[in-house]
This record gives sequence, C-alpha cells and structure tokens, in this order.
Amino acid sequence: MRCPHCESENTKVIDTTHDSKGGIRRRRECEDCNQRFSTYERAILSTPLIIKKDNMREEFDRNKLIRGIRIACAKRPVPAAKIERLAGEVESKLQKMTKLEIPSRIIGDLVIDGLHDLDKIAYIRYAIVYLPLNNLNDILDEINRLLIVEG
Repeated sequence: MRCPHCESENTKVIDTTHDSKGGIRRRRECEDCNQRFSTYERAILSTPLIIKKDNMREEFDRNKLIRGIRIACAKRPVPAAKIERLAGEVESKLQKMTKLEIPSRIIGDLVIDGLHDLDKIAYIRYAIVYLPLNNLNDILDEINRLLIVEG
C-alpha cells in the first residue's frame, strides 16, 4: 500500500477491523514519514443493471447513490459514516437480489426507508423529489403522517 502523504510503499498495518458489511478497515503507518492513514477494503460484487424511468439501463453507481443521500442530509446532523452505512446497506440488498436488472424505483424505496429511520428532515427532503408530493398539502400530509407515527 502506498502512503498518501509521501508516496512510499514502505507501510505497515497496525490494526485491522472487520465490519458487518463484509469490509475490512486497516489502520496503517508509513515507516518512512511516520504518518498514519486508514484503508477500507471490500469485495467487489456484481450489482444488477438499473432500469431508469425512460427504460434506459445503466450500471449501479455507489457514488451517485451517496451523492443523493448527502443532498437530502445537507446541513443535518447526520454523520458521514451513517450515510456510507446506508449506501452500503442499499448496495448489499441489491447484490442479494441476484437479478440481472432492477427498476430504479427499488433503489429509491430502499433509500427512503433508510432515511426514514436516519433523519426525518432528510426523509422529507428526499420524499419531496421521490414521492409524488406535488403541492404543499401533499407535503403537509406526509409531515403529519410522520408526526402521528412519532407521537
């Protein structure tokens, strides 16, 4: 592993942690500059092609998924680790479906379910775009539904 600070290949692993999503986090130290850094390893499993609303197909893009979740969580007290975890859970569920193609709606459903548990404001932001909330009354109905469930 090359050091991101000095580009040396003379690094050593000082700690290894396994996570619940099948990834491995390694804490490393460069033996030349003594800087520490972390790496994350995870198996690359195949994900199905995504069928968009216009019937076009595209590869699953984890970065695009994370970007969408981050937009919904902007200026909210949601740690980056929880956003990464939600994206990992969505990706893992897609891989377990063992289908060659899936509608994009499934990804949206998985994300909105995850945001519902993660942060209610982020959920509403995502729902405004994702669900057919076309006017203020629809949005107010969804907020009231959330308040009833929590109350």
